[in-house]
Formats: sequence, structure tokens, C-alpha cells
Amino acid sequence: MKLTDRLLRRDPERRALRALARGVKRLPARRRPDESLQLVVDLAREMTHAKYGALAVTDEHDMTQGFVTSGLSADDLRGLRTPPQAHGPLSSLRADGRPVRFENVQHSPRAFGFPPHHPEMEALIGVPIWSAGHVRGSLYVTDRDDGKPFDDQDERILVTLARHASTVIEREWY
Repeated sequence: MKLTDRLLRRDPERRALRALARGVKRLPARRRPDESLQLVVDLAREMTHAKYGALAVTDEHDMTQGFVTSGLSADDLRGLRTPPQAHGPLSSLRADGRPVRFENVQHSPRAFGFPPHHPEMEALIGVPIWSAGHVRGSLYVTDRDDGKPFDDQDERILVTLARHASTVIEREWY
């Protein structure tokens, strides 16, 4: 394998785009937006080696309209009852549009607002989802399987996947 091929295989954006292209081919031709967003959050969890992943779609008042998860059991989902709203650890990314990263979210002063029965988590990385110039959601993952902290490559993967989610939201959600 040539050096350029090896370097490109390590590029997180390229890996995310390739994974998206393969995943979209497996989706039905006529699909609902939540099916496309499920692909995004599943890839986010898989590519960052995270235990859980979630994608929230918010309205113009920053209230959660859609919530897609990956890695949660059916019992976990039933226990949540309501998706997280516009406060807590992800509130700053919704306010300023910049990614957030916590090695231990429980030690953050913003570690509040989790709904009852929310899964336990420590490490968290989240990125905004932009639509028509406004933050209209977030994509985030928690707790790497290998115990390592999330890094810049993980963030680049999430940003790439969030751009795809943005396109889905703009074209099919609103």
C-alpha cells in the first residue's frame, strides 16, 4: 500500500465520509429522516469507540423535537421517558456553537439536568448540528470502550457526521 493511501486511511473526515457512503447504500431508497439520523449516530458511536451515542434535533426555541440514540437497550430507552433538553453539559454548544469535551462530565458545574434514569457516563464529546445558520441540534457520544479520553480525531469524525445530519435535517425534517 502506498504511503498516500495509508495517510488517507487515517484521515478522520475521509473515514467518516466513506462510512456514510457505505451506510447510505444500505438504507431504503425512500426513507424517513430518523432512519438517516440513526445511521449518523450509529456511525458516531462505532467510529469513536463510544459506549453510547445520541443525536438531538431542536426547534427554534431550543426544545428537543427529535432524539435518536445508539447503544441503549430498550429498557434504558423506556426509563428515559423524555429526552434531554436545552440545559446541562450540552447547553454551551447549543448557545455558542462550539464543540464540548469532558473527561468526566460529573465533575463539571454543568452536570445537571439529566432526565431520571439517564445512563451513567463520564467522558463526553459533543458537536453542534447547524441548520440555516442556527444550531438546531447536537451529536454526542460518551465513554470510549477502551477507557481513553476522546481526542481531536474523534471530534473531527463527529463534525463530519454532524454536517451530514444537518443536510438531513434541513431537507427532510423542517
